[in-house]
Amino acid sequence: MGRRVNESEIAQVVQAVLQELGAHAGEFAAPADNDERAQERLPDLGSEEARSWVGVVNPKSAEVAAELKRSTRARVASGRAGPRPRTQSLLRFLADHARAKDTVLSEIAPDWVKQTGLFEVQTQITEKDQYLTRPDLGRVLSAAGVETVLARCKKSPDVQLVISDGLSTEATTANFENIVPPLLRGLESLQLNVGTPFFVRFGRVKVQDQIGELLSAKVVILLIGERPGLGQSESLSCYMVYQPTRATVEAERTCLSNIHRGGTPPVEAAAVIVELAARMLQERASDIALGKKMAGG
Repeated sequence: MGRRVNESEIAQVVQAVLQELGAHAGEFAAPADNDERAQERLPDLGSEEARSWVGVVNPKSAEVAAELKRSTRARVASGRAGPRPRTQSLLRFLADHARAKDTVLSEIAPDWVKQTGLFEVQTQITEKDQYLTRPDLGRVLSAAGVETVLARCKKSPDVQLVISDGLSTEATTANFENIVPPLLRGLESLQLNVGTPFFVRFGRVKVQDQIGELLSAKVVILLIGERPGLGQSESLSCYMVYQPTRATVEAERTCLSNIHRGGTPPVEAAAVIVELAARMLQERASDIALGKKMAGG
């Protein structure tokens, strides 16, 4: 594989491009009767100003266009230059795409895990490139990980909480403080036997099945980073299973996704997860089987 470009080199390239655009701004200036466009400046592409920018020239209703931009993360009211996107629209698209790739390739620092008070185990993945190409190895704990879990975790809990990096490290780190503490408090308020929370590096969703089987847990909750989208790299998912084993199938797995500040707020998600865990314990089922029981089927 080729050498990865570091952040310093990326910053130098971006600066050079911006300087070049500034040097030639006059060549592409709009006609004199549209001075506002000629004097248009390029904001920080990651800022709220750039996200809410309306690229439609002379919209019929500027208020409606602005409200549309505020109400969705979709790329609406971006305008066009002939058949092509406006320069700012294209640059923001490229910036969001780059951020999404960076999020997938980055790793959570061991110091961050220590600061949360969690202990860490690893799947059979040994490095990030392997994680992206061998999802099967991310579904199984390493031999050392199995030993650590068995040695440090409470056995036969009502609920076992697991946190993992998944495909978005930003999702895990950005939402942790707003979802994990209230989630644990909510479970404990129901006087449930809560297991020992821990962190799984290079985890895939199905690793929760092995963990549940090892610990004989009644319900396993996995919080894991989702694959980042363009402009949204902080989206967390929660997967829950009643009495998971390695034979568990996806129809037995309940999922709550899109957990982040712009989606389902983490604190609200924590309350929903607590309620779902209580229902699973009461009905002794999850996902489709739980839905049927709740519907009286």
